[in-house]
Amino acid sequence: MPNPHASVSPRPPQLPHLTRPLHVGRIAQDSDEARRLHEIWGSPPGWRGWFSTVDHKAIGLRYLVTAFLFLLAGGVEALIMRAQLARPNAALLTPDQYNQLFTMHGVTMIFLYALPVLSGFSNYLWPLILGARDMAFPRLNALSYWVFVFAGLFLYSSFPLGEAPNAGWFNYAPLSALEYDTGPNIDVYALGMVLLGISTTVGSINFVVTLLRMRAPGMSLDRMPVLVWGTLTASAGNLLAVPSVSLAFFLLWLDRRVGTHFFDVLNGGRPLLWQHLFWIFAHPWVYAVVLPAMGIVSDALPVFCRRPLVGYGPVALSTVATMAIGFVVWIHHMFATGIPALALSFFGAASMVIAVPSAVATFAWIATIWTGRPVFRVPFLFFAGFVLLFVVGGVSGVMTAAVPFDWQLTDTYFVVAHLHYVLLGINVFPVIGGIYFWFPKFTGRMMSERLGRLGFWVMFASFNVTFFPMHIAGLLGMPRRIYTYPADMGWNTVNLITSVGSFVFAIGVLIFLVDLLYSLKRGPLAGDNPWDAPTLEWSVSSPPPPYNFAVLPYVGSRHPLWEGRLDQDFGHTDASARSSLQEGFLLGEGREALGTTALEALPDVILKMPEDSYAPFWLGLFATLVFVGLLLQSVLFTAAMLLGCAVSIAIWLWPERALVQREPEPVTDIGG
Repeated sequence: MPNPHASVSPRPPQLPHLTRPLHVGRIAQDSDEARRLHEIWGSPPGWRGWFSTVDHKAIGLRYLVTAFLFLLAGGVEALIMRAQLARPNAALLTPDQYNQLFTMHGVTMIFLYALPVLSGFSNYLWPLILGARDMAFPRLNALSYWVFVFAGLFLYSSFPLGEAPNAGWFNYAPLSALEYDTGPNIDVYALGMVLLGISTTVGSINFVVTLLRMRAPGMSLDRMPVLVWGTLTASAGNLLAVPSVSLAFFLLWLDRRVGTHFFDVLNGGRPLLWQHLFWIFAHPWVYAVVLPAMGIVSDALPVFCRRPLVGYGPVALSTVATMAIGFVVWIHHMFATGIPALALSFFGAASMVIAVPSAVATFAWIATIWTGRPVFRVPFLFFAGFVLLFVVGGVSGVMTAAVPFDWQLTDTYFVVAHLHYVLLGINVFPVIGGIYFWFPKFTGRMMSERLGRLGFWVMFASFNVTFFPMHIAGLLGMPRRIYTYPADMGWNTVNLITSVGSFVFAIGVLIFLVDLLYSLKRGPLAGDNPWDAPTLEWSVSSPPPPYNFAVLPYVGSRHPLWEGRLDQDFGHTDASARSSLQEGFLLGEGREALGTTALEALPDVILKMPEDSYAPFWLGLFATLVFVGLLLQSVLFTAAMLLGCAVSIAIWLWPERALVQREPEPVTDIGG
C-alpha cells in the first residue's frame, strides 16, 4: 500500500467546477458560529425528535441498545434450553417448544444481534472516524433502523402464541414445506427474513457510499482505520449475499401459500436448491459479523499497546481477502449431501485457504502486543481474550474443512461448539470491549475498572466452560437439535458442565449490565480522549456535538492524534504530512457536508443534507404492515399498506428546498 506519511498538500487543490476557494478557518467551541451549527444539526426535543431524528449517533446508540435487548432475549432462550439438557430424560420442554426455542435462539443471535450490534458501532463511529458530518444518506440510515426493529418484532410476534418458527434457523426444505409444517410458523420466518433483508441492504448501501464520498480531505484509502475496512467489506458482502437468502425465503413462501413447487420434489422441485441459496448467504454472513469485530480489535488494541498496529497493509488486505474467499466455501456446509467428489475437493481446499488471511490478522495482533507496551485496562482484556477465542474457533473450523472429518461431525455438537466460538466469542467479546473503549465517547463518562475486570474473568472462564465441552459431546456422537437424551449415552457430564457454565456466563453478562447502567449516571467524567487514542473521533468533545466537527479536518496520516509521538518513536519526520484538526473547511449554510473523491479524498462538492423527517419511521411501519398483510393473506390490507408506503416515499422525496451544490465562500477565519 502507499506510504500513509507521503507528502501531501495541506490544502487540497480546488477542482475545476469549484470556482472559488473553499471557506477555510477555525471555530471556537463556545462561539456564536458553533451555537448556530448546534441549532442547525440538532433534533427537536421530546418525542418529535425521537421519531424524526436522522442523527447517525442517535441511530447508532439505538442499534446498540436494541441489539443488546435481542441478545438478552436470545440468552434467556439459551438458558431455558440448557436447563432442559442439563440432565437426561428431562421434561421441562415439549419437543415443539424446544424446536421453537432452538430456532428463535438462532434467529435472534445471528440475525437480530450479531450484525445489528456491529451496525450500531459503525453508525455511531463512521462519520466521526472519517471526519464527516453524517452518513451519506441520513434518512436511509434511519429507515434501516426502523425496519430492523419492526422486523424483529414481526419475527417475535408469533412466539407468545406458540407458533414461532420451528424448523431451525437454517430452515431446511422440505421440512419447512407446508406438508410438514402447516401452521404460520415458517411463514412468519420467511416473510420476516425478507423484511430484515431490506434493512440490511439499505444499511449496507449507506456504508459503501459514505466510504466512497464522505471521508475527510486527505484520508486516502491507505489512511482509513481497520474498522472502516471491516465494515466496508462486510457491507459489500451483504449486498451480494442478502439477495440470495431473501430470494430463498420468498420462493419458500410462494411454495407454501401460492402453490409453486421450487422445493417440492414430487412436482420437479429441488430441496437442495434451498441449501445452496441459504448457505451462499449464510457463510459470507459469518464473516460479515466477524470482520467489523476484528476491525474494532485492530483499531482499539494498539491504543493499549501504545504503538500502531503491526502490518496495517496486510491486515487491510486480509480483511478483503477473507470476504472474497468466503463466497466460495459455502458448500462445506453441504459435504454430507452427496455432491460430486470434485466439488468436495475444491470447497474443502477453499475452506482451508480461508484460514490464511485470518492468520495474518492474528499474527498482527500478537505482534502488536509483543512489540508494544501493553496497558492492562478492561478493554485490553476483552480484546486479548478475543484473540484466544478467535484461534480456538478458527482451528475447529479448519478441522471441519477436511471432508472425512466433517462427515463424522456433521450435525453434532462439535459444530455447535465451533459456531458459538465464532459467532459468540468472536463477536461478543470485541463488542463488550468496544463498549468499554467507546463508552466515554458515547456518554462522557468512564465505566468501572473493578466491575469490568470481574465481569471479564467471569465471562471468559465461563464461556470456555460452557462451549469447549461441546466439542467433546460432538466427538462422543451427540447430535444437535435433540431436546432430550437417554441416560446411558455418555453425555451426562458434559451436558451438566455446559449448562452450569451457561448460567455462570449469564452472571458475567449481568455484571457488565450493572456496570453499564451504574456508569451512565455515576461514572467519573472522562474528558475528550481518556485513552490517548489516535483517531479522529477522539479529537471532538465527549459526547460529540450534533454536527460532529465544527471545521472539517484535514488528515495527513493514519494516526492524526499521534503524529508527534510517531515522529519521535518511529522516525516519521515528514513535516508536510501533518493533519490539521483545529483549522479546516467551514460549512455552515444549513445542513452541509463535504463530498470528496473516492480514492484520494480530495474536496469535490458541498452536499446539502436532509433535515429530520418522520418519513423513515412511517415507511418502515407501512413496509412491515405489508408483510403482515401477506402473512394474513389479505389482499385489501396489503394494497392499503402499499399505498401507505407510496405516500411515505412521496413525503420523503418532496423537496423542502433545493438540494444542490452551493458555491463555496471566500477564505476567512471565524472565532479564533
